[in-house]
Amino acid sequence: DDRYAAIVMDARTNEVLLEDQADEARFPASLTKMMTLYMLFEALESGRASKESDIPVSAHAASQPPSKLGVKAGSTISVDTAIRALAVKSANDVAVAVAEFLGGTEDQFASMMTAKARSLGMTSTRFANASGLHDPRQVTTAFDMAKLGLALKRRFPGYFNYFQLRSFSAYGRTINGHNKALDMIAGADGIKTGYTRASGFNLVTSVSRSGKLMVAVILGEDSARTRDARMAAMV
Repeated sequence: DDRYAAIVMDARTNEVLLEDQADEARFPASLTKMMTLYMLFEALESGRASKESDIPVSAHAASQPPSKLGVKAGSTISVDTAIRALAVKSANDVAVAVAEFLGGTEDQFASMMTAKARSLGMTSTRFANASGLHDPRQVTTAFDMAKLGLALKRRFPGYFNYFQLRSFSAYGRTINGHNKALDMIAGADGIKTGYTRASGFNLVTSVSRSGKLMVAVILGEDSARTRDARMAAMV
């Protein structure tokens, strides 16, 4: 499959333990939200926002296609709930609200995301939106996504546990995630799934087991099941 790519990196030494087409251009899908969250964690760390801050929801944000939380235009969502909705539910409406909150417009925020990617050494990544909905201009590589996973783990140890959540509660209901790898793989401690028709099934997984720390990426698998099974075999 020409969409496939994979990499496993040692999270301590940056050594590449396994790679397959890791520098080839691929579509990130909802792995994009890892960068949206990186930017939001930065805003929390700098004091620009707090977990209690209210993020306004615009009509543009509310109109995004699923996966979504279903926030209404004109309402607000707390930063804490927004983080959970992005990490667990992969909510596109919330991704756009966060983008507008931090960047003014989603386009401006996408430029900020691309600039941040460069500063993290992600030389082959370009972001065009905050959600990962398909855009032919929005590309990455398995290597770049591993770098982003490593950066999140290292830079934000206090926030990284959001990526371990199996579910969260909002608006009086419990919302379940779909990162089955968290339960399939011994020592898995995060991070994110992604899927569009164009990208195939994507996954970044962080593993801490028997003194080893790894970040692994699979892009472009044909199903969630085969993706998760291959990830379990890789790490």
